[in-house]
Amino acid sequence: MFSYKAIYVIVLREFKRFFRQKGRLVTTIARPLIWLVIVGSGFVHLIDVESGANYIQFILPGIIGMTILFTSVFSTISVVWDREFGFLREMLVAPVSRVTIVFGKLISGTALSVFQGTILLVVAPFVGLEIGITDVVFMIVLMTFVALAITSLGLFVASFLTSLEGFNVIMNFIVLPMFFLSGALYPVENLPEALQWLSYINPLCYGVDAFKHVLLPGSGSLSAELPLYVDIAFVVVFSTIMTFLSALVFEKRK
Repeated sequence: MFSYKAIYVIVLREFKRFFRQKGRLVTTIARPLIWLVIVGSGFVHLIDVESGANYIQFILPGIIGMTILFTSVFSTISVVWDREFGFLREMLVAPVSRVTIVFGKLISGTALSVFQGTILLVVAPFVGLEIGITDVVFMIVLMTFVALAITSLGLFVASFLTSLEGFNVIMNFIVLPMFFLSGALYPVENLPEALQWLSYINPLCYGVDAFKHVLLPGSGSLSAELPLYVDIAFVVVFSTIMTFLSALVFEKRK
């Protein structure tokens, strides 16, 4: 039985877990700021600036994408954690469908990612980027699509795993290439052709590109590389497919 109340309980549990872990909260906020300051300052001369934008401005959309990537993927570790410590078994015997559990995990992971990504928008004026209320709303919508796509991917992988160690190894193997092939630190067009093809099957690449449409409009070589409608279409299709696969696998797993 599909239950909205059960989804609410799952989401509320994940948010309470997140805010009770003060170290995790501080780390997830401090890490992107450290990347922005250290990487932005160190690599500022490695990219050609043509229209007044600078490298720190260029990587801000990528840092927001990185935050969503890490938060979305590692929020799904709760599936493995709950399975390993028996809590998932208790949810599975409840009078709710497994699809309900999947949607609860997806919504909680997406909401946490969007929450942290939105916090980073506060940094934009301090690096010289002007964003209005409309831009903030549009960014939240885009971040929701991207976070859902990556959370569904993480949940799909987590559905096959039974140990925290295995999850960490496999996710690190997936996360780092996704980040470095997303155009977050350098334009995708600067990569070798073979790596460009890998980038164009990476959902985070389209997410970061969409963020650039909002945060870096008209910034010459630093702006987005693909049409916005392509970015949105890819992310929406990817998230729909991965959500379906996650629900299907979760339904069949014992």
